[in-house]
Amino acid sequence: MLNKILESLKTEIGENQYKNYFDILQINENKNNEITLNAPNQFIARHIQTKYQNLLEKIAEKINGKKIKIIISVNNEKINKTKENKLVQVKQQISVLNQSLTFDNFIVGESNEFAYKVCKSITDENKFGTLFNPIFIYSNTGLGKTHLLQASGHECLEIGKKVIYKTSKGFMKDYQNAILANKFDSFNSEYKDCDLLLIDDIQFLGTTDKIQEEFFHIFNDIVERKGQIIMTSDVAPKNLNGIEDRLKSRFNKGIIANISVPDIETKKAIIKKKSLVYEIDLNDEMINTIASYIGENVRDLEGIINYIYAFQNIRNQKISLEDLKNQIKEYINENKSNIEIEDIFDVVSQELGIKINEIKSSSKKQEIVKAKRIVIFLAKELISNSVSEIATNFQMKDHSAISKHIKKTNEMICSDDDFRTLVEHLKNKIINSKNKDY
Repeated sequence: MLNKILESLKTEIGENQYKNYFDILQINENKNNEITLNAPNQFIARHIQTKYQNLLEKIAEKINGKKIKIIISVNNEKINKTKENKLVQVKQQISVLNQSLTFDNFIVGESNEFAYKVCKSITDENKFGTLFNPIFIYSNTGLGKTHLLQASGHECLEIGKKVIYKTSKGFMKDYQNAILANKFDSFNSEYKDCDLLLIDDIQFLGTTDKIQEEFFHIFNDIVERKGQIIMTSDVAPKNLNGIEDRLKSRFNKGIIANISVPDIETKKAIIKKKSLVYEIDLNDEMINTIASYIGENVRDLEGIINYIYAFQNIRNQKISLEDLKNQIKEYINENKSNIEIEDIFDVVSQELGIKINEIKSSSKKQEIVKAKRIVIFLAKELISNSVSEIATNFQMKDHSAISKHIKKTNEMICSDDDFRTLVEHLKNKIINSKNKDY
């Protein structure tokens, strides 16, 4: 039975994946419907448990007609040299990649869909190193660049590729150590011989001409033999300071993918995903509150989830909405000074996709009236003595018309959770975007 299970697994996951992970295991079929996988170390054991255990149990149950228990353990028994060498290579590559940063754990939304699909596409052998090369991902901090970079690494390991993941500072350190130890040839061949080169924060490479020259040659060699390169940066290639023009030119020849700030639905999806991982029970109001007030950094969302997890474990009780709001205050700036009505128009226009002159018009279209009411409501909330400004911008002769719009907006906030979440999100974005300027 064991042989049938393993052959079926090999067919399911492919020969390269099977060789990379299962050839280095000791696999025993025990009595009492158990199969034990003895991994040589915790890195391999953890990877198999995360990636393959459920699949293996399904295959075993299908073949055996009843449930089979899969036990994954770590042993220290001596293995032969061939397996040992293969283990060293796999271990070195897995150990530098964060096991949680996979495509399965990446939440796709409008803000990151293009970058996700481009990275995902290279796992197709016919597209690897040819269709999109290099891939250059840029965004503000905390929006998922490194996650996509490492997820690409995990997927390419699965299809048998040799992967190197480095920050630009890590690359520079390797270069400097190789020069000092007189092992430059070894350094050069290691990088040039890899199938997939992942460089995080390429903007920090701009230190010396010699390092950039070496990276230039490595880059060319990998591309010429159909290897794949993916880089991340906090700015687009054209805005890289201190990077040689010939490198910028090569970066621009590939695919440039920007990750923008996630919209509120994507943020809610991230919160739900993270709460499932941590086994935290959050109701819709809590999810909406977090998504509305935590602005432009996904790491802040993760920080809030970590806080809730710690709170509930230390106090042994569920967090209340009031406690949650108090913690969120640590992440946002409540200073509303210096906000002008133009700031509100800009954000509402951009977020809702409606031109400012349309919002100011007398149009009765539902989406324009909605935008107008939000601007009026937020102006009254965020700007002192704003009534005259509102009246001027919307050509209202008396204050009663403004009051009617605000009353209607308040009614919608009380009756429509989605609308309330949208208004809170816009309010937070206006505050955060304005405070960046000061």
